[in-house]
Amino acid sequence: MTTVAGSGVGFGSVSWWGLSPALDLQAEPPRVDPSLQADTEPSSPDLDVLLLGSVDGRHLLRTLARAALWPPRRLNFYVLENNLEAVARHMLLFSLALEEPEKMGLQEKSETFLEVWGNTLLRPSVAAFVRTQAQRLAHLVPEPDLLAEQLPWLSLGALKFRERDMLEAVFRFWAGREKGPQAFPVRRLWDSRLRHYLGSRYDARHGVSDWDLRMKLHDRGAQVIHTQEFRRWRDTGVAFELRDSSAYRVPNRTLASGQLLLHRGERVVARGYWGDIATGPFVGFGIEADDKELLRTSNGQPVKTAGEITQHNVTELLREMAAWGRPRAAEGQERSPLRPPAAPPRFSVHFLPLGSAQALHRKGCYRGRFQLLYVACGMVQQLSPELGACVAPGGSLVVELARYLVDLRQQQLQGFCSRVGQQALAAGFTAQCQAGPSDTFARFCKPRESGAPPSEHLATPPGAPTPPPEAESLPHDDLAPPPEGQAPPHGALALPPKAESLPIEDLVTPPEGQAPPPEADRPPPEHLATPPETSPPRSEAPEAPAPPEAAPRGSVPQLRLEGSAPELVTA
Repeated sequence: MTTVAGSGVGFGSVSWWGLSPALDLQAEPPRVDPSLQADTEPSSPDLDVLLLGSVDGRHLLRTLARAALWPPRRLNFYVLENNLEAVARHMLLFSLALEEPEKMGLQEKSETFLEVWGNTLLRPSVAAFVRTQAQRLAHLVPEPDLLAEQLPWLSLGALKFRERDMLEAVFRFWAGREKGPQAFPVRRLWDSRLRHYLGSRYDARHGVSDWDLRMKLHDRGAQVIHTQEFRRWRDTGVAFELRDSSAYRVPNRTLASGQLLLHRGERVVARGYWGDIATGPFVGFGIEADDKELLRTSNGQPVKTAGEITQHNVTELLREMAAWGRPRAAEGQERSPLRPPAAPPRFSVHFLPLGSAQALHRKGCYRGRFQLLYVACGMVQQLSPELGACVAPGGSLVVELARYLVDLRQQQLQGFCSRVGQQALAAGFTAQCQAGPSDTFARFCKPRESGAPPSEHLATPPGAPTPPPEAESLPHDDLAPPPEGQAPPHGALALPPKAESLPIEDLVTPPEGQAPPPEADRPPPEHLATPPETSPPRSEAPEAPAPPEAAPRGSVPQLRLEGSAPELVTA
């Protein structure tokens, strides 16, 4: 419920960046002994990792950048998202990170990466790069042979044909199929979201941002985020201002997504900005660093800001990836003999169908396959015995906690940690250590003596509804292609919290010339999130009531995904 104090839901319904620092996934147990000779024949087994809701690929990029520190082995990443725009951003950011050094310099590449990743507004040169790459990817998606030739690390074979068509439509929109700034007026959309979020506190938004930063983010370990950069991001959505502020004037279309809204009693698909407006993209690369000198303080204040640390970390990450197969001098010894080139790691990125987390165990190729399972805080409700059956005995589970969600109180963070532990235990994992509200991740392991349960006799939590058979596998005949010019995927068509109470013209910009979808062209009901008061969504977790405006003190929260980002629910 929206009150005069605002909606209190600033993380939105779509996630564009993670809420935890980037991880080296090879450092998570079970790990390979790094003392083994790296120049020997690769004898280590392949590492198969399943990631739910990793959103921005930061864990994958850091793992690849630090691959030279570990014995050589093949890395297979299986990524499952809840909207195709996130899949498209994965592909765009990976293509940028793997761009040849001869085509794009290191500084230009790092600045382009940061702007596309975390800014609502781009410089014209960066916007031109996004259009060029989007045209290229839109041409490759429907051509599997050409895709395998130019991007051998990428696999879209598991996606449904309808999802591939909609993924191509996303790239077409990024490439500028709809001309003019009105196709995505992000300035107006950002301000509308901010007014809805703050309510009567909008006129005091600078004081609200200072309170959230100092009393929440700083207290939870993100002291390097500076007041000025956080306030600028809250006002404009520009997190990394690497040039003069007047240079940022082109909307970043990669942050556009579709939602299903009610307009004059009809459901219409509308495009808008439904992402985070509370925490910001500073956590992923900006609050931790391998070089501890960047975290030094003077007179109690950090000497570097989160933006500067982010730029340094991303530059070093891209430098390591650009050095694959190229000899270079040892650090600090420019005239020393060149070191042998680091062999590029053998890796592949596989994108899985939307909403398939509860059906993976039914395929023999996924049952008991993964040595590591990563679950983002917005996907915790997907953690179940069915998903646990995909992890091999002795494998590990890493769950991202809600430490940096500023809308959650300390009691709610504790309740979320407890719920994560209960769900992990029900999924067949044991805790490596007790996680608390001050932790960023919760880590679990699967006992080696416990085999994967049979797919037809998996235990479910008490009271959990049983999904109907048609929700697990939809016939292709029922999947109608989207109307012309409609990019939003069915996995992302979800009502944002209380968006129905706002005038649609203040929230969204419907695609040009698009009428409300007819009954035959609407996505199947299993994939549309409806308002809680009318029809609660189906999931593996027990049903929960609609989220109140302000959670009572001491309540036990959970994060439920409506579309693709967490929604706060109190039991």
